[in-house]
Amino acid sequence: MPNTSMTVKVPGKLMIAGEFAVLEPYHKLAVMAVDRYVYASIQDNDKNLLTLENFGIEKIEWNFDGQKIAVRSDDARTEFVANAMAIALRYLKECSVVPEKFILTINSELDDDGVKYGLGSSAAVVTSVISSILERYLLTKPDADLLFKLAAITHAATQGNGSGADVAASSYGGILEYSSFQAYWLKEKYDQSETLTELLEMDWTFLSIQPLPAPKDLHICIGWTGKPASTKKLVNELLKLKEDNPLKYEVFLTKSEAAVHNYLIGMKDANLSLLLKGIKQNRQALADVGKSANVEIETPLLRKLCDIAEQYGGAGKPSGAGGGDCGIAFMPSEEKALLVKQAWEKVGIKVLDLTVSTIGATSIK
Repeated sequence: MPNTSMTVKVPGKLMIAGEFAVLEPYHKLAVMAVDRYVYASIQDNDKNLLTLENFGIEKIEWNFDGQKIAVRSDDARTEFVANAMAIALRYLKECSVVPEKFILTINSELDDDGVKYGLGSSAAVVTSVISSILERYLLTKPDADLLFKLAAITHAATQGNGSGADVAASSYGGILEYSSFQAYWLKEKYDQSETLTELLEMDWTFLSIQPLPAPKDLHICIGWTGKPASTKKLVNELLKLKEDNPLKYEVFLTKSEAAVHNYLIGMKDANLSLLLKGIKQNRQALADVGKSANVEIETPLLRKLCDIAEQYGGAGKPSGAGGGDCGIAFMPSEEKALLVKQAWEKVGIKVLDLTVSTIGATSIK
């Protein structure tokens, strides 16, 4: 058979503002795609094989029964990939496309030697799998809307929670203003729908995705505190607060909404003072709700990261769920950004050389 192959690259992400609150209907979040990527290569083959290079999983066989993928491996880390492949192949089936057998190879640069930076690797992997299969076999290039929705369906069907903001960053690229489809809604509609096409054509009522401009004189710094965080655990603790003390949870939502509003208007109007105010407000809202839920969202090193940013005239906050992982700072000049990075390194914060990825899922044939 002809040796036909292609590769797609998909960016990772960092959350900017609106974490946790985005899990509630119509609450907005800002997320950015970053220039570290997951690569998915697909090549015609005489057997269906899967390789996950970062996990040392080499050329394991798989089969598709029209609905699900059966992978000849007991490794649980293949679950997301297998489910993403199944969604992509089901969509092709609904489009009356029957692909040849192929080998799919996934390689990620979102982590270093097993160290997880919290850059959204599972979302990027799922998006890369779906993008590579659709790019290879559809007659027309799949757009970001289709990739996002199929990847979101995969996530909702696999884990039943999450905002999908990381999937949006991987699909569209850039900096985005985002409100979630609501995982419970998508999981319910997925279970009720007879076809993926039916679900794709529905009105995803809660979902909103808009690109955000970045002011020219804004400099973004990203630091890693050396402590991976458990997003699932932190989310569960906040959901417990919502159940046990709904008043405190509502106070958090109100504070978060005001903070994110200021950040978004600051971005759109290139108003740096308002943007920085929003980041500081969001930092405080997250710290307060962490205390209310008795979880440490802003760890001591994240606190230093944020304080140093403010010391040099900017603003910083935990990125994502907090509890470790990355912090993000917004600085009003390149000179001050450099001073912040130098100060971070002195206190043991690893500076990550990341910038905004202006592209989402992209083929690099």
